[in-house]
Amino acid sequence: MNMIKHILLLLIFSFQCSFLRAGIVILNGLSHTYKVENGKVYRGKIAIENNGKQPQSVKLFLQDFTYQSDGTIYYSAPGTHARTNSGWIRMNTNLVSLKAKEKTEIFYEITVPDQVSAAGSYWSIIMVEPVEEIKPDENPSGVSITSVIRYAVQVITDIGIEKAKPELKFEGVKMEKENGKRFLNVAVANTGNLYCKPTVAVEIYNKNNGQKTGTFSSPAMGLLPQTSKSFPIDLEKIPAAKYNAVLIATDEDENAFALNVELEVKDD
Repeated sequence: MNMIKHILLLLIFSFQCSFLRAGIVILNGLSHTYKVENGKVYRGKIAIENNGKQPQSVKLFLQDFTYQSDGTIYYSAPGTHARTNSGWIRMNTNLVSLKAKEKTEIFYEITVPDQVSAAGSYWSIIMVEPVEEIKPDENPSGVSITSVIRYAVQVITDIGIEKAKPELKFEGVKMEKENGKRFLNVAVANTGNLYCKPTVAVEIYNKNNGQKTGTFSSPAMGLLPQTSKSFPIDLEKIPAAKYNAVLIATDEDENAFALNVELEVKDD
């Protein structure tokens, strides 16, 4: 059950607009990032629509979280990890009820402390979860289990960015088949103190004559400090052979981190 939950939540993080079974939609993205200063107040909102045919109640609550490249996501109570900003955030409500096709906005306020101890990124998530109506007389003879899929809206605050930076580190390289296609999955960790959104590219060279076969890239993905993700690179068009390769992880500021590797591409 935990593995299924992790997979579902990973899928939710991958899209900026997804649908819940109940018809709830987040309209303004799943990642809200702010450049902030000590003692200042910032305001944001979460725009929600019920595009279903029935009324729906939705609850909102704060959590801390982190993740690793093996696909695991760790959730904990607000204030748990060292770089949480959950104590800075206040929402105007924790529960809303929407009629069919109705839209609403939940506002939140970020109050940055007068003195933040260290520069870099601080974050937490606002969970957006549909509330299932309890109808005790609907199934009196048995137990009904309902799956609930939640949104996780990241609220990331960057402070003192002139004194902070991401540090990307390659943790592993693995050739894998997914849905019948060949991918190079590159595990990358951010060991620095600043959120970034890197892309991983691989330059592939013929092992015998040194000629360049091509350059292939992953999608860009957000990477919080002290977390890691697996960046997939489609290598379906590469012929089976042994290659020399250079992995290059590049963030938005064109900071590049490289690693030389040997690859073996197989037909199986």
